[in-house]
Amino acid sequence: MTAVVDQTCAPLARVSGDDLQVPLVQGGTTTYANFDYAASAPALAAVTDRVQQLLPYYASVHRGAGYASRISTECYESARASVSLFLDAADDQVVVFTRNTTDSLNLLAGCVPGDTVVLDIEHHANFLPWTRNGRRVVRAADTVEETIRLLVAELCAKPAALLAITGASNVTGEVLPLERLAEVAHRCGARILVDAAQLAPHRRISLRDTGIDYLACSGHKLYAPFGAGVLVGRRDWLDAAEPYLAGGGAVREVRADSAEWAPAPQRHEAGSPNVLGAAALAAACAALCDIDAETLASHERLLADRLRDGLCAIPGVELLRLWSDSPDCVGIVAFTLDGFAPGHVAAYLSAEHGIGVRDGRFCAHPLLARLGLDGALRASIGLGTCSADVDRLIEAVADLVETGTGWNYAVTGSHWNPTPETRPFATVDTGGASPCAVG
Repeated sequence: MTAVVDQTCAPLARVSGDDLQVPLVQGGTTTYANFDYAASAPALAAVTDRVQQLLPYYASVHRGAGYASRISTECYESARASVSLFLDAADDQVVVFTRNTTDSLNLLAGCVPGDTVVLDIEHHANFLPWTRNGRRVVRAADTVEETIRLLVAELCAKPAALLAITGASNVTGEVLPLERLAEVAHRCGARILVDAAQLAPHRRISLRDTGIDYLACSGHKLYAPFGAGVLVGRRDWLDAAEPYLAGGGAVREVRADSAEWAPAPQRHEAGSPNVLGAAALAAACAALCDIDAETLASHERLLADRLRDGLCAIPGVELLRLWSDSPDCVGIVAFTLDGFAPGHVAAYLSAEHGIGVRDGRFCAHPLLARLGLDGALRASIGLGTCSADVDRLIEAVADLVETGTGWNYAVTGSHWNPTPETRPFATVDTGGASPCAVG
């Protein structure tokens, strides 16, 4: 099967690994087609360039008098300003650097002075932390409108401190109307937290215009996979809470019997910070700001529509969707293939076609359970995706349905794998035998 070529799309930006050659189980190599951006996006070339530029100056921050320390300190604090600008944070909102979205949400969970309302469709990162001070779960309805009505009813029935909501589903990519939800939360006396891990790489977000009180996102999903994330939000809860970690950098004064803690953001950034990670995240934010917002959305929409149309034409494919009236959808396409386990399909795409997709329950077990599924496949699109990649994926799935696999596959160690596995596995060229080779 050949996908219908209606409009071609080139990559919007250079990413690390865009020319990566991967081995095939049947022999030979091919250029890797990455459809796993939603899990961890490759680094933008601008990000790796920035990290390489800063590496010679890497040193301790805030307390060093040496030139390298002064440079590192300046880069770390200017990264805070870059993130704030990218998200259009309000004047009373601060940027706290964390490890990732999960880290950010756990930090905030220790600051919320009351219970939290969540939907049952959330990623585990925005579902599990809120049990600390009480979590009230609302079951999402079949439409966005009815889901909002249920949230209003829950928030009005009993006051809550926080509404914690996803910006875009990590399973289906569907986007929620955040400005409207912020208005709902505020009207009911609550604040709103947005898990923007999947939204921030795809859509412009203005905290100031939407009224979002807190936002969390990860650098590794934002084309900056160097171990940094952010929590951005109103200072009062962050200043009143116990420090996330107790240690150097989070204090103003330490005595033998007490400590005077610094205000946020330093209050929650104890220890030596991830300077390079913060700088990488800032570089990604700057690079995304340079791409016109409509160009970004249009590029993604064309590719996602092309992928959905192509997959829908294949017998046995069913696309996953939460709501019939969702206003927008980022470049995430989840689907199942009748007669094939998701892990089997993912292993086949990787081994025989050099295509990377995600399979499983995507850290959203309640959502998959309500869809009646033990697992699914997810193909996610990013800045480095082009129409040729989409066509390769469609053709590979169609070939599987029409002719089956060209190799044997079996479940080993809870994962589907080709048998025998002929591909070498190594993270770098060691100049000799692969230390990770499969025996």
